[in-house]
Amino acid sequence: MVSVCGGGAWGSALAFALAHKQEVQIFSRRKLDSAWGAPFAIRQVGLEEACAQDLVVVAISVAYLRDFLATIPRNPNARYLFASKGIEEESGAFVHQIAAEFVDSSKICALSGPSFAKEVRQCLPCAIAIHAQDPLTAQSFSTLFPAFMKTYVGDDLVGAEIAGAYKNVIAIAGGISDGLMLGNNAKAALLARGLVEMERFGQVFGAKTETFLGLSGSGDLFLTAGSTLSRNYRVGLGLAQGRALQSVLEEIGEVAEGVRTARAIHTIATRKNIYTPIVNEVVQILDGKACKEGILALMAQRD
Repeated sequence: MVSVCGGGAWGSALAFALAHKQEVQIFSRRKLDSAWGAPFAIRQVGLEEACAQDLVVVAISVAYLRDFLATIPRNPNARYLFASKGIEEESGAFVHQIAAEFVDSSKICALSGPSFAKEVRQCLPCAIAIHAQDPLTAQSFSTLFPAFMKTYVGDDLVGAEIAGAYKNVIAIAGGISDGLMLGNNAKAALLARGLVEMERFGQVFGAKTETFLGLSGSGDLFLTAGSTLSRNYRVGLGLAQGRALQSVLEEIGEVAEGVRTARAIHTIATRKNIYTPIVNEVVQILDGKACKEGILALMAQRD
């Protein structure tokens, strides 16, 4: 049996997928439709019961992750797979750093790779990566996923988390590019330079280059930077249409992690003197700079 904490689009999709192979318990603060888990062994439970399991998937927005972890009952036998992609805005902490304040760091792993929740719910094939410091922790989760989700295991926890967070910011830029109808050449250049930028940022924290070239980096980036299934891409589209950020976010109705993450990365990069031109322009656009002006500034960069 495995537990999923978080009943949003991604958490419920993961519960649906995992239920193909075993019984699943899901914790959500909102009441889920009883018919939702009917075809499979999915049962909504309270927090204490969910955290009593030895395998727990956490799909909570990074902005609320610290508060959530502070409330969970302690289970010394539990291992945790974090499906949250972002960086804490206030502290600049990565997901595993937040988690390590509450649980054993050797029992933490991160889920990454190109995987839209809607397509997972349709049982469409995808490939994901699970990274952990301890390979046994990653392996304990990799065997839980159904056949339509091909699973790879890695040991670059920080690289996977940086890639998963950073690509959301580049996805906002991708939406801006498409919203301004800048064309395929510009979009290809943006994604290529975005990949270079996130890898440069990751190197400062000891991340591996191959992580950014694989599913966790380029795979997830190419997916989220060009589809309206991506909330962050839709943020960029809305901004390119001249709409206010708050209006765009209200229309989406779900958390777009790239907004907070952009500011977190910008703060970290400023402090550590890391060159992050795309993130810098995205932050300024989020703060009200005209999208076209931001694109022109990027074109003027000599990097």
